[in-house]
Amino acid sequence: MAGHGGRAGVSAAIRRSVAEARRIVVKVGSSSITDREGRIDVPQLNALVDAIAAARASGQDVVVVSSGAVAAGLDPLGMRRRPRDLATRQAAASVGQGLLLAKYTSLFAAHGLTVGQVLLTVEDVTRQGSYANALRTFTRLLELGAVPIVNENDTVATNELRFGDNDKLAALVAHLVGADALFLLSDVDALYTDHPARPGARKITDVAEVDDLAVDTSRIGSGVGTGGMTTKLEAAKIATHAGVTTVLASATEVAAALAGEPVGTLFRASGRRRSRKMLWLAYASKAAGVLTLDAGAVRAVVERKASLLPAGVSGFSGSFHAGDPVRLDGPDGELVGHGLVNYDAADLPSMLGRTTRALADELGEGFDRELVHRDAMILRKKFRA
Repeated sequence: MAGHGGRAGVSAAIRRSVAEARRIVVKVGSSSITDREGRIDVPQLNALVDAIAAARASGQDVVVVSSGAVAAGLDPLGMRRRPRDLATRQAAASVGQGLLLAKYTSLFAAHGLTVGQVLLTVEDVTRQGSYANALRTFTRLLELGAVPIVNENDTVATNELRFGDNDKLAALVAHLVGADALFLLSDVDALYTDHPARPGARKITDVAEVDDLAVDTSRIGSGVGTGGMTTKLEAAKIATHAGVTTVLASATEVAAALAGEPVGTLFRASGRRRSRKMLWLAYASKAAGVLTLDAGAVRAVVERKASLLPAGVSGFSGSFHAGDPVRLDGPDGELVGHGLVNYDAADLPSMLGRTTRALADELGEGFDRELVHRDAMILRKKFRA
């Protein structure tokens, strides 16, 4: 019987593979690289850089996703706490980003490494053209031996168009650059069954399937950051579903985590690596419209893995064009999934509810295609038809 020993053996093997990964993404939170006054915590940042430099020396490509720009800008601007209004946060980010990058530049230079700043907005990963541009930038930086330092571009991002934290950004970057492992480092040492401060909370060291977790992540994160455990679980879900093993650990244990030691929480990759286009569609794309499916169409795409035909769509909204991402909703408005539509919104009024044969007979051969092809569709994992 495999039992706990068998699971522990598998976990240890995965940890070893993480330590030997060809390419990794390391995300560090604001609270882990700044002190209580909001200043950059140089000893902690130095420990982080030392661990990453050691990984580079062993032959690994490393991309760093670093929070801390807003927090680093608080003290120079005379602020005692993170501002709530967007304009002041953007001002703090503008001041802090330069300070943060200067420290990274200095510390990595001591190891003979050059850093390259990459500031991203939601727009950069929700439009395929920008997504491809970002990939080219990362690829060339890594080819040239640089360490990309990634952050959300807080100085121009708006409340409506921003990630809100760097956990999701890190997961998307991990897939974008073809990483084998993602490390989410923060001021918590692992995932727990409840908030660590509550009696009876137990550490979870190994997660085989993040969708099956039953934990309380309701309490917010630290005062200088924006993320909490909820955002880290969302990031782990994105990464593991995309075939990227994920480790959640304390930033103080970065060296141990990168070395594959049993620290923090290991989230096993639970899916095959999706194409970049499909990951973009699932987690990063901005829907240009909504297609409402009838009950029969929901059963067809969910249970039979069929393509979506015009006959199964009862309505739509939005102004989209062929190739745009659209949301797929059931008759009750529940999310079914997302897909890339094959027709312009202007074509749909005369098509809905009709068979492809009837449409081809009346409108020509170009109208015998699926509305959304099965291979251009991502379904909500836990949807029930």
